[in-house]
Amino acid sequence: MSRSGVGLSAECVPLFEQLKSRKLKYIIYRLSDDKKTIIKEKTSEDDDLHTNALPKEEEAYEKFLAALPELDCRYAIYDFEFDVGEGKRSKICFFTWSPDDAPVKAKMIYSSSKDGLRRALAGVHTEIQGTDFSEVAYETVLEKASRGR
Repeated sequence: MSRSGVGLSAECVPLFEQLKSRKLKYIIYRLSDDKKTIIKEKTSEDDDLHTNALPKEEEAYEKFLAALPELDCRYAIYDFEFDVGEGKRSKICFFTWSPDDAPVKAKMIYSSSKDGLRRALAGVHTEIQGTDFSEVAYETVLEKASRGR
């Protein structure tokens, strides 16, 4: 449980394990309607992004970005694959999506609840904080993920 008193649904960690085993490309989490539990909102499976038939990385990433709401906060995990000339690499990225135009109360709850989810997901390589789409653009995340290859 986080310092805000928000808990995790039973599916949060098992979904992350599926992502680590390459069965999912991404997971988007949100707070339940009563703001007491972090729950799954969407996965790459909902977009038909199964790992055995993935589109190009940039296309998969665009589908992920399209699933983030413009006016509300979310947490997300993305298995970010890239090639920087030394062969394919993959980094699991944890996103805290808190757009500038989201309600202040939502930003506060998401901010104070993040640590509970983040600690439960062992194996995250990179954390990305996004307040607008430029901060989560493919090239921006590529730069952060490729540091310290």
